[in-house]
Amino acid sequence: MKASTTLAVLAAAGAQAHYTFPGTKYNGVAQPQWDTVRITQNHYSNGPVTDVNSPLMTCYERDPGVGAPNTLAVTAGSTVTFQVGSSVGHPGPLHFYMAKVPAGKTAKTFDGKGAVWFKIYQDGPSGLGTGSIKWPSDGKTEVSVQIPSCIANGEYLLRVEHIALHSAGSVGGAQLYLSCAQISVTGGSGTLNTGQLVSFPGAYKATDPGILFQLYWPTPTSYTNPGPAPVRC
Repeated sequence: MKASTTLAVLAAAGAQAHYTFPGTKYNGVAQPQWDTVRITQNHYSNGPVTDVNSPLMTCYERDPGVGAPNTLAVTAGSTVTFQVGSSVGHPGPLHFYMAKVPAGKTAKTFDGKGAVWFKIYQDGPSGLGTGSIKWPSDGKTEVSVQIPSCIANGEYLLRVEHIALHSAGSVGGAQLYLSCAQISVTGGSGTLNTGQLVSFPGAYKATDPGILFQLYWPTPTSYTNPGPAPVRC
């Protein structure tokens, strides 16, 4: 099969595999959908954000200013899971970001705008240069992240983001799937250096090498995640 035909087939199949991150799970207990996660504009369509300059890049909210009904209480150093509806159906990197709620706001009322976000997790592919690239999140029905043990106590927005790269060979082809959960953190040491904070939109450009990326041909030998490096305790 010619490379152009292969790409067309893969792209058509990929269009049927959209997804959402509608709920959290903590200590083995799953929360109802859209209870601690802000309802997203794609909650019915499952479609992605494709413009990295769109205001939807913050939390992809259907009802900005409303917030989710509840805020999830978590302990620093523990793991928070997002449920996937129905599974991560496209290849690409998984990222998690956090933003601390400022004084005078709550996790429910904070809009997440401005340079307030720091990355706590990113992954990358295996099989680069082989023509058989795999990503840790491929096919997952849940994705999880550990909250830094050295984080300051308080309320946060926790943003999950998956970047689908199956059509990312041209500008605007990358598909971003994301949600924001509302969490309240206790037990942190407060020593985390978050470094330079970024904004959404603003953290990415459409031409960043991790956004504009030819996944299939020529066979990629490297991948550079967009945005800042993850913070460490």
